[in-house]
Amino acid sequence: MKQIPDPSEFLLKWKGDVLTVTLVLDTPRKGRAAFRTNLGRAQVRRHEIIAETERGEVPLARAWIDIAMNEVAPGVYRVDFPLNEVGVFSGKPCFFPEGSTVPEWPEGQNFHVKVEPDDLRKNCSIYTVFPRQFGSFREVARRLPLIMDRMGFKIIQTLPPFPVPTTYAVMGEYGSAFAATDFYSVDPAMAEFDEFATPLDQFRELIDCVHARRGLFFVDLPANHTGWASTLQTHHPDWFTREADGRFHSPGAWGVKWADLVELDYSKAELRAYMADVFLFWCRNGVDGFRCDAGYMIPADTWKYIVARVREEYPDTVFMLEGLGGELSVTDELLADSNLDWAYSEIFQTYDRGQFEWYLPGAIARSEKYGTLVHFAETHDNARLAKGGKTY
Repeated sequence: MKQIPDPSEFLLKWKGDVLTVTLVLDTPRKGRAAFRTNLGRAQVRRHEIIAETERGEVPLARAWIDIAMNEVAPGVYRVDFPLNEVGVFSGKPCFFPEGSTVPEWPEGQNFHVKVEPDDLRKNCSIYTVFPRQFGSFREVARRLPLIMDRMGFKIIQTLPPFPVPTTYAVMGEYGSAFAATDFYSVDPAMAEFDEFATPLDQFRELIDCVHARRGLFFVDLPANHTGWASTLQTHHPDWFTREADGRFHSPGAWGVKWADLVELDYSKAELRAYMADVFLFWCRNGVDGFRCDAGYMIPADTWKYIVARVREEYPDTVFMLEGLGGELSVTDELLADSNLDWAYSEIFQTYDRGQFEWYLPGAIARSEKYGTLVHFAETHDNARLAKGGKTY
């Protein structure tokens, strides 16, 4: 027997597409064909992931069902399946000979299909802002006619908007945006004094202004760590990673220790549930997606659980992995199995034609299979392009 898509194929599709699955018998004979899949059963799969993480229940693959295939020619069966749910799914066609309840399978494994929100299939340029550099959330909103209307950006992404240390364990003059002290607040230094609007109110104003231009709003959420003396470190010190001698552990990459950060320990079930609630809090405030800072440092099963929790209420939420410094195999796993949508490419570290020609083919192939690798021109970890002069 032959199946289309081929066994072990990984397809990238978008919500609203139609997936055609075909089974061709070597010799036409009596019987019936079925497409065994978990497509269309995202909610059942999410419930199993949540139950396994929160209550230790063994997943029983209840999401899998058989869908009857139509015989469109002698020995050729087909089903057209509308893709109306976001997520990663699997499937494989099989044949039941007349009088038998035992399926016959084509050689090979299941094929997989990743379905992304329809809004993400095109025109997804991202403009990242650090509100502190603009002066305030409201000043960013005042610049949207330039950024979105004239320059044409569809997605506005803020660096972490959370409060940061101002006196204790501060890195730099004003503190790193990635040293969050409270994931449920925004930095009041990025708000204008207003007797009628809190800093969070003003942050929501900015989100509303982006939505009014039919754009999407992303937040950079550094869920792998907090700043020193954060709310979590003060009230839940047991949720943090420790060194052998009991010291709090600071994460790092490329041989650099991020000394202003303290790493969270996701072996703690209470922390996993807490962080899922954090993501949901920002979705309820209008956020459409998240940049997952140092996301490769967080276990794949934790991401699977967080995404499941969020998509129970907000099924089209976008998760963009910042996997710089991690292994490509980890990026592939998080995109292909843990339901994250996009990831950073490393194009911003490419400076001449030879490097581009070496890097791009692999990045494009990965984008067309597992999910878009976003090409940022520069990042906060590198010198700004403008430093190169007027040419840039």
